[in-house]
Amino acid sequence: MRKENYVDILRQHLKTSVRKLKLGRKWVFQIDNDPKSSSKVVAKWLKDNKVKVLEWPSQSPDLNPIEKLDLKIAVQRHSPSNLTELERNCREECEKLPKYRCAKLVASYPRRLEAVIAAKAASTKY
Repeated sequence: MRKENYVDILRQHLKTSVRKLKLGRKWVFQIDNDPKSSSKVVAKWLKDNKVKVLEWPSQSPDLNPIEKLDLKIAVQRHSPSNLTELERNCREECEKLPKYRCAKLVASYPRRLEAVIAAKAASTKY
C-alpha cells in the first residue's frame, strides 16, 4: 500500500469509525512505525484534521492485539485477486473469529503493557 492510499482510507473511514464506536472527543489514534503510516503526507493529514496521535517510539514492540488474530494468514489462504475479493475475504474471516478470543486479547492488554514497560520497550513474550 502506498502512503496516498493510507490517507484515502483515513479520509473515508476514520471519523466514521470514531462516530460508530461512540468514542466522543477524547480518543487518540495509534499508528505504527510503518513508513506509510509515519510519512509526511499522513502526518500532515492527521494534523490538518486535528487527529491526536499516540507517540510511538521506533523499534517498539507491536502491541496491536489484532496482530495475534492471524487474519492476514487466513485471508491470504483465499488468494484474493482484487479489492472486492479481499474485502469479502476479510469480512468472512472476521465473522469466523470467536468473540471470546477477541475479548481475551483485549483483556490481556494491561499485562502486555506492563511487560513492555518492565522490559523498557525491548521484546517480550507477547
